[in-house]
Amino acid sequence: MSVAFTKEESSETASETLLPDRTISPHPNLVTEAGLKALELQLQDARDAYAAASAIEDVNERRRQAANPLRDTRYFAARVRTAQLVPAPASIDTVAFGSTVTFSRDDGRVQTYRIVGEDEADPKAGSISFVSPVARYLMGKSVGDVVEAGGREIEIVAIA
Repeated sequence: MSVAFTKEESSETASETLLPDRTISPHPNLVTEAGLKALELQLQDARDAYAAASAIEDVNERRRQAANPLRDTRYFAARVRTAQLVPAPASIDTVAFGSTVTFSRDDGRVQTYRIVGEDEADPKAGSISFVSPVARYLMGKSVGDVVEAGGREIEIVAIA
């Protein structure tokens, strides 16, 4: 049915609820086992939220409530489909995807981060993306190595 034959409110509501897709990174979608499980859970949560919104009788409210879950479903379905599961590092000799790295900065701060996939990264919780600048500087390095990151020195003190 053409928008010309619908109430003006419906056409305005429809245009308000067409959300653009979430941006998908151009980098490989590397994930840890926990990261893949988290993506699958987020996909299921988005599908459940969409199903709940689809049950709303009022068409305008249904569109509003379904917009975010529908967009999230598309995003998480793509991320699960393209996920490349990376096994835990076999060695702690060098920093690799999935490693937990402790390093000291030249200002005296000591920080510990696990290097994970982009969707799993949460610096406040102790994980950073493998494409972050710090992770890229640390990958392939060993305990005792010093790297320059953003004009500052970082020394690797432990790898787990």
